Amino acid sequence: MPLAPPFRAPAFDLHGYTTDAESAQLPRRPRQRPRGRIVRHGSSSRFRPRMPPTQAESVIKNIIREIGQECAAHGEIVSETLVAFMVKAVVLDPSNGFNMDRTLIKSDVQKLVKHCVTRLLDNKNPSLDTIKMQVYFDMNYTSREEFLEEHHRVLESRLGSVMREITDNRACAREELESLYRKIVSYVLLRSGLGSPTDIKIVREATAALQSVFPQAELGTFLTLSKKDKERQLKELTMIVTGIRLFNRDCGKGGEGIDDLPAILHEAIPATTQHIDSQLQISQEQAYRYTAILEKVRQNPLMSVQLQPYMLKEALYNVRQYEIFLQIILSDIITCAQEVEMMIKKLGAQLEQLKMIVKSKTAVPTSQVFPIFIALSNLWTSFQDETVLISVLSNLTSHLEAFLGAHELLFPEKVLRGLLDGVTVKTDVCRMREQMEDRVNAEDFRKLEWLFPETTANFDKLLLQYRGFCAYTFATTDGLLLPGNSAIGILKYKDKYYTFNSRDAAYSFAENPENYINLITEKAKKNAELIQLLELHQQFETLIPYSQVKDVDKHIKPITKCESGTQTDTHILPPTIVRSYEWNEWELRRKAIKLANLRQKVTHSVQTDLSHMRRENGSQVYSSKDASTQSMKEGSTRVPRPQVYIAGLRGGRAKTTCGVKVNLTRAIDET
Repeated sequence: MPLAPPFRAPAFDLHGYTTDAESAQLPRRPRQRPRGRIVRHGSSSRFRPRMPPTQAESVIKNIIREIGQECAAHGEIVSETLVAFMVKAVVLDPSNGFNMDRTLIKSDVQKLVKHCVTRLLDNKNPSLDTIKMQVYFDMNYTSREEFLEEHHRVLESRLGSVMREITDNRACAREELESLYRKIVSYVLLRSGLGSPTDIKIVREATAALQSVFPQAELGTFLTLSKKDKERQLKELTMIVTGIRLFNRDCGKGGEGIDDLPAILHEAIPATTQHIDSQLQISQEQAYRYTAILEKVRQNPLMSVQLQPYMLKEALYNVRQYEIFLQIILSDIITCAQEVEMMIKKLGAQLEQLKMIVKSKTAVPTSQVFPIFIALSNLWTSFQDETVLISVLSNLTSHLEAFLGAHELLFPEKVLRGLLDGVTVKTDVCRMREQMEDRVNAEDFRKLEWLFPETTANFDKLLLQYRGFCAYTFATTDGLLLPGNSAIGILKYKDKYYTFNSRDAAYSFAENPENYINLITEKAKKNAELIQLLELHQQFETLIPYSQVKDVDKHIKPITKCESGTQTDTHILPPTIVRSYEWNEWELRRKAIKLANLRQKVTHSVQTDLSHMRRENGSQVYSSKDASTQSMKEGSTRVPRPQVYIAGLRGGRAKTTCGVKVNLTRAIDET
């Protein structure tokens, strides 16, 4: 099974210059030229570059290499991507005292290396596990479309050498033509993925299917084609042969080496989904318990001093990040399940249609069966894609579990039970139900816009800040993550959308949003894992993961809706139209001349003899009466019935028979 394609690492910007941490292993991302401006903690400040980009990049790579060597000397192997992320995290942390407005000197570099090595070797720190998890996920996860595109590109590159051997071949002799035909069979098997080209039975079956549509005698015509036409014909032959073999397998007459991918996926998808669901449930329960303990600590300040070495909030961030990644993977697997279900129906329909066309015929028109063979091949390729994708997602899920090891060391079950004594553990759903009825009154804030489910068409598709966690609670409790309740109202502030876990939290945040946003940003500087966990990429543009670069500028605007009506009176004011008004002065002139001429006219009347003393005239006629006539009579005629007899037919003593004809028919006048 082909491995997952390599993906690009996130690029990091240090002191105004961009470096690609894994430029040696991964494709280089296009780098922007330095514009003399640096992003500093979410704000901008002018500066003058102190060294050329190539020199700065070399310095950063040397720092990363030195940190990696220090960690390797202590028995910890770390990737350059992880080191680059940690370098930026250490520089961002204000407690480390790095000034981003000046060039690093030798002592700063030594201090930076020391801090990074110390944090990278702290294996009991949940914060480090979270950062490792984020880097690993970003390096190995991509969207469904990008993965399939990359997977097909890798397959095409692997088949490139085989295709070139076929398209560049100039065979003339018989042995050379036979060798070329065997290469075509091998190419068909490799491209279709239906069996190994070294298995004799599979090769014989594929050769028989290929000969039925492309006999060896047609190799001469094939060699005269251009290279592009050869490549196109090879791909088409592969799909037709694949369709033939799949049809023969369904009929029980072949299909050697073809796995039952629909059945495999039918078993693998539910098993993978069940495993992820169980892991998701475990992580959510763990997050609920950590949240309950942190709420208890907030009410009891003495406990915060006792629990400070346990890094409870860092553990909560770790398990919440794991939960988010599992939800992303689970969403992709659900999409795979829907695609597989639809493809199974299409595959059955195509096979039934093909059986109806073929039936018991020895030969069928190619125009009827070839399109169906190609459709079967495309469906099977989609099954193969889904199989690879499920395998990659399953492996990704398994590897993410390795970043949860610190929980068992820091918080054994016995310790958690003691901390949870007398505490009610609430789920996210339970917290939302408690505040469902206590909604924000939009009239209390004239200058702010609030969105509600009944007034916003795309309410569920809005891109919420901080992944939907309550911004006020996180800012005021030094990093406690509580899920926001969208039903009580979403605040739209500077084209961003914020949710809150209660009405009081929403009102407090709305009074001074900038203050709480800055508090969250400062908290993220101390815990770099919050940048990806809460999606603070716009505040820290240099730490944007490559998997989310394309989504940074995508904002879904709310489509608000409300019931409204308008009514217009038919005639508000009495009509003031002057019908006799004429704008054309020539028309006015014509009317004036007409009126002037009427002054000299006299009305005359005449009367004729016909119209003099006119009276009404009338006439009368007789009505019609019923009458009848008869013009025929009944009559009949009869002719005599013919009566003719022949005597002497029985014969006598004589050897010959003599018959006598006697006519007894009566005359016509006698009847």
